[in-house]
Amino acid sequence: MYFAHISDDGGREQTIEEHLTGTAVLAGQFAGTFSCSGWGYGCGMLHDIGKYSDKFQKRLYGGAVTDHATAGARELYHRKNIIGAYCISGHHSGLLDGGSAADAAGEATLRGRMEKPLENYHAFQSEITIPDFPPIPLKQLGKGGFSLSFFIRMLFSCLVDADYLDTEKFMTDDTVPRGDFDSIEVLYDRLYRHVKPWLDNRDLTTVNGRRTAILRASYEAGKKEQGLYQLTVPTGGGKTLSSLAFALQHAKEHHLRRIIYVIPYTSIIEQNAQVFKDILGAENVLEDHCNVVYEDSEELKKVQLASENWECPVIVTTNVQFFESMFANKTSKCRKLHNAANSLIIFDEAQMLPVPYLKPCIQVISELVYNYRSTAVLCTATQPALRQFFPEHMKITEICPDVKGQYEFFRRTSLVQSGTLSEDELVNRLKHENQVLCILNSRKRVQRVYEALQQEMGTFHLSTFMYPKHRKKLLQLIRERLKTGKPCRLIATSLVEAGVDFDFQTVYRELAGIDSVIQAAGRCNREGKKCRDDCKTYVFKLEQSEDIHLPNALKLPMEVAGQVGEEYEDIASLEAIEAYFRRLFYFRGNGLDIKEIVRQMEDGRRNLLFPFTTVAKQFKLIENDTKTILIDWEEEAKNIVCRIKAGDTSRRLIREAGQYCVNIYENDFEKLNGAGMLELIDNDMEYYILRNRGQYTEEKGLEILAERGAAVIF
Repeated sequence: MYFAHISDDGGREQTIEEHLTGTAVLAGQFAGTFSCSGWGYGCGMLHDIGKYSDKFQKRLYGGAVTDHATAGARELYHRKNIIGAYCISGHHSGLLDGGSAADAAGEATLRGRMEKPLENYHAFQSEITIPDFPPIPLKQLGKGGFSLSFFIRMLFSCLVDADYLDTEKFMTDDTVPRGDFDSIEVLYDRLYRHVKPWLDNRDLTTVNGRRTAILRASYEAGKKEQGLYQLTVPTGGGKTLSSLAFALQHAKEHHLRRIIYVIPYTSIIEQNAQVFKDILGAENVLEDHCNVVYEDSEELKKVQLASENWECPVIVTTNVQFFESMFANKTSKCRKLHNAANSLIIFDEAQMLPVPYLKPCIQVISELVYNYRSTAVLCTATQPALRQFFPEHMKITEICPDVKGQYEFFRRTSLVQSGTLSEDELVNRLKHENQVLCILNSRKRVQRVYEALQQEMGTFHLSTFMYPKHRKKLLQLIRERLKTGKPCRLIATSLVEAGVDFDFQTVYRELAGIDSVIQAAGRCNREGKKCRDDCKTYVFKLEQSEDIHLPNALKLPMEVAGQVGEEYEDIASLEAIEAYFRRLFYFRGNGLDIKEIVRQMEDGRRNLLFPFTTVAKQFKLIENDTKTILIDWEEEAKNIVCRIKAGDTSRRLIREAGQYCVNIYENDFEKLNGAGMLELIDNDMEYYILRNRGQYTEEKGLEILAERGAAVIF
């Protein structure tokens, strides 16, 4: 008898044959969603045949560690099945770089692993037959290298998820509660009952009638064939519910397994996820981001399990989580990938797709639509002219009826181009406004303007240097003042542009990308209760200042927006938006794939040597490392600090701590740490607290002399 696992209490044993068969069946089911069940089954049957060695059998009883992952890979490699070899060789350590012919035996590449001496594992032949691997039903995009590497990733995901699940089932004696979610059909019925009272409204002269027209069109479009769609809805048009209506109708029509929302900001995630939970039931919606906190350990446990492999009908996640997983090589991040197949994927605020990695991200979306039975939706008020980057034969279908007419109807503010202002001129203008939002590109400018206005009643400052719970309290206070008509001046960086439901009479927006300008304008007369002509959004430049240094990432959008502003009287028109993005992408050039990830994968097609590990390290949407400062102002935060110092590093505690944390970039950290202002409270998690609590204020948050206001988003 050859065993794969022994239970922790030593009372139960799982044979290798049982584990291989269980894993193979699951992996075959997973890969079957993209017509490759034979490949999933084959990899599952061979992934652990290295456990047939005498050394591994002794390992089960406390013997020395031995490599059991290479054996199955070698069997396939010698049969010219390089694809299966990648998957099996990496099913513990992660997908390897292909390497080169010069790699030494045992080197951490596929070539090196295939030359490594192994323990005798050939006893597998008495129990296991190497299955046949059918032709891959893969349609080639581009040169085919990226397509093949993506197939390897998806197959790898099927294998490692199946391996985890079969092992978990045995080790826990099948006591882990997985699944138990409502079906897509049940969720469809819940949403339809929620919106049904509105659907008869056909009065296009009212806001609700216009929103309902978009909603009806979304339901109708959901019945169409699978493919690539866009939903172009102006601010106030009901984009969240309309996108969900399309998604559930389409998923029901085509038997899709789940809906995945990919969103740039956690603030939008929290807002949208709450809407979905209220309508569909909280148990059916998974928020996969760092800030979510759950009320009890049982709820957290269920969510942790679902987040491992996205085993939930509605997933709400970030651009960072989604795309970094798609280019990851580690098993923990790759488990979920196969569940993006046969799904409806909505990219909300599509203009926020990461520009330095735009081409590889578009390639991923194209693969999911073209080869993995998924439908994708680019959802935004400012469509970013992405047609040019998708394959020529892949059409994009618009969901929203009469986009131009809807834009004109939902316009709630007049955009005024105001030229160049000095800081003093800006401050003076803001003093004479009753309810005004001012968004600036530099955090230092925000602080200076705020300080100049601080004595004026109802003046507020919002910053990413405030911990989340503090920001939420301020947001609530600001909303209350806006509703009751009290004076309210908010000076902030771009963090308030998306996902924050403010309704100001007037907005001032320092010139930035046109998409940012339009997002800012969406905070002006948001509810449409005032006359459009009385609600102005002023777009302006600030006089140059020697102590203000904007990053290059902001300079090009500002320059292009300035050019478009000179050519188009209305920079919020659909034509101006199209011109802005086309010009921006043209000037970016090679900067749309700064690590040449698509080229690296395409080049791997020649000899099937793909740089999986290398690309996983290169594909980082947040390039700068950050440090975490835990602000222990409130009693709950002080209690969390005590628990961390006592050694508590539970996942639940980390999530709770996140509500009191500020993430800052390395250079800002060095300013504080170098001045002796920080105390390290945990080496492993690298949490710091302030030695002087006066360094954090109610008005400004964490005080650092900083250059800009780019949010740190996870």
